[in-house]
Amino acid sequence: QVQLVESGGGLVQAGGSLRLSCVASRSIFSGKTMGWYRQPPGAQRPGAQRELVAAITGEGSTSYPDAVKGRFTISRDNAKNMVYLQMNDLRPEDTGVYYCNVPGILYKWGQGTQVTVSS
Repeated sequence: QVQLVESGGGLVQAGGSLRLSCVASRSIFSGKTMGWYRQPPGAQRPGAQRELVAAITGEGSTSYPDAVKGRFTISRDNAKNMVYLQMNDLRPEDTGVYYCNVPGILYKWGQGTQVTVSS
């Protein structure tokens, strides 16, 4: 069964940190690039405007958009089928629902985890 389950979100003040976790089905995770996506508040429909904020290949190479570079760190534990997102120096614009998925394939979305950053 294809499954993605995110956790670790919460409410933090600007400048704070959070660590998100995602556990994926083995069939999804194995050897694939994994990504974290953010859906900002006010999106019109589920799935709309989700932006990729971090990605990690099966070999561990990472990539980030400029908006989060230096603040977010993605990592993975292949033995546990898990991917993590360490978010530091959080800003109000980081607020949103965070999801993990496989870029370019996009399996069924999990429930996501809410991150709210107050100013």
